[in-house]
Amino acid sequence: MLEIIEKLLVLQERDKKLRRVQGELAHIEPERQALKAKAASAENALEAIKLRLKQLETERKALELEVVSKNELISKYANQQFQTRKNEEYRALAHEIETCKKQIFEIEDREIALMEQAEEGQRELARATQAAQEARKLVQEQVAQLNQREQKLKQELELLQAGREELAGQVDESARARYERLVKSKGENVIVGVQHGVCGGCHMRLPPQLLVTCQADRELVSCSNCGRMLYYTADMDLAVAD
Repeated sequence: MLEIIEKLLVLQERDKKLRRVQGELAHIEPERQALKAKAASAENALEAIKLRLKQLETERKALELEVVSKNELISKYANQQFQTRKNEEYRALAHEIETCKKQIFEIEDREIALMEQAEEGQRELARATQAAQEARKLVQEQVAQLNQREQKLKQELELLQAGREELAGQVDESARARYERLVKSKGENVIVGVQHGVCGGCHMRLPPQLLVTCQADRELVSCSNCGRMLYYTADMDLAVAD
């Protein structure tokens, strides 16, 4: 195998590792935000229940005041009954008193319904509080793990990048430029072997003369179809598969 091919293969492997680490790093922040969103969702659910309980309590107090108001009206109408001597006015006041009592009864029914809702809300609050606490703890642990992983990946990336510069510097400038262009257009596998007479990149059959040149191992050979740089080793089979 040509020395330049050996160096390019080493460089290509280093670039694959670099892309892997960069890809993993790129996913760290979205994962971290997704975890935080999960915890925030649990917190929002908890706050929604707390708000609902406050609203129920406000409604219940408003009903209590309404009952007080109705009782005051009953007292007022009773006093007026005591003072009036007209049967018609007495019956009208009696009707108002009955109406107030009936309204109080309906209000008290609504109060009971609100208290039942509040009791269920308290149970929901307990469950939501526990869920939020568990989510918060889990997210904190997972975010901490992500942070540690991110730090290690950054350190690995720094080492890989430093080593990559050294490896790239050992490759002939012309061959390196050719390699870089191929990487941009074809992706990470641009130095490929020949097996059964086909290119290891595009998997197209290669012309016989190109196979002979590749086997001679005297110059850089490119696939006539995709342009990738080819290499051959003794363990490869140049014969075209049946």
